[in-house]
Amino acid sequence: MKTTDTPPPAGAVEPRPVVARTDDSAPAVKKSGGVLNVFSHGVLVIWAVLVVLPLLWAVMTSFKDDRSIFTSPWSLPDTLHFDNWSRAWTQAHMSDYFLNTVLVVAGSLAGTLLLSSMAAYVLARFEFPGNRFIYYLFVGGMSFPVILALVPLFYVMNNLGLLNSIHGLILVYIAYSLPFSVFFLTAFFRTLPTSVAEAAIIDGASHTRTFFQVMLPMAKPGLISVGIFNFLGQWNQYLLPTVLNTDPDHKVLSQGLVQLAVSQGYKGDWSGLFAGLVMAMLPVLAAYIIFQRQVVAGLTAGALK
Repeated sequence: MKTTDTPPPAGAVEPRPVVARTDDSAPAVKKSGGVLNVFSHGVLVIWAVLVVLPLLWAVMTSFKDDRSIFTSPWSLPDTLHFDNWSRAWTQAHMSDYFLNTVLVVAGSLAGTLLLSSMAAYVLARFEFPGNRFIYYLFVGGMSFPVILALVPLFYVMNNLGLLNSIHGLILVYIAYSLPFSVFFLTAFFRTLPTSVAEAAIIDGASHTRTFFQVMLPMAKPGLISVGIFNFLGQWNQYLLPTVLNTDPDHKVLSQGLVQLAVSQGYKGDWSGLFAGLVMAMLPVLAAYIIFQRQVVAGLTAGALK
């Protein structure tokens, strides 16, 4: 069968073959991106060295004696002096300070997460008169320096009979941590799907049950992130317990380290001081290493909708 090529109709545009073009700017863009990556990774490596080396040096120094600390501060210890740790734990009463800190931080962290999550859920999910005003009050609390509230806070705690007590310090820590926690969790609750909560309400669940059994488990990454931030701040807090807690039996770890540093007079137990410093540092470091993935996941989940 013989076929003939029919000419295209009048006014039609003949298709032209597509010719692949090479973009000369692509290698330049790739090269500049590679230089930027090398520079950013170099900065991160330098930052990691500046952070890790002092930590390693403090751990190494905690196993030296006082003479080796001053004669060869950068060398490894000849022998491991574990008695530094035992002396700081018993004679310097670091065990009591450590227990008080655990009680205060555990109570304040639990109260902060519970109250901030409830407040943030209401502010993020319900519209009512004064919603924005209450939210901005919490935001404004983040910009209020705690040092300005020390004197009135001291008199308020004194009038309530909460000075020099563990439970009084827990309440102050909770109040001090609420603004940031509510601000962070409000943005996080807004990213959660509303269809799940609506389905629970339709099935007959109350608002309380919907919050605790449906929405709160979904907000676990955000709770872990804000919990880590509050744990770091409350564990290292020094100003508030110094003003509100002068009882030697209720002092926390930061006060204990200062007490260990100044109680030696002209002698100075430097090896015991470094051992106590590492004791105070290890829980914070362990918490960050264990929950670092959850912290990053909570930050990214709260930032992207």
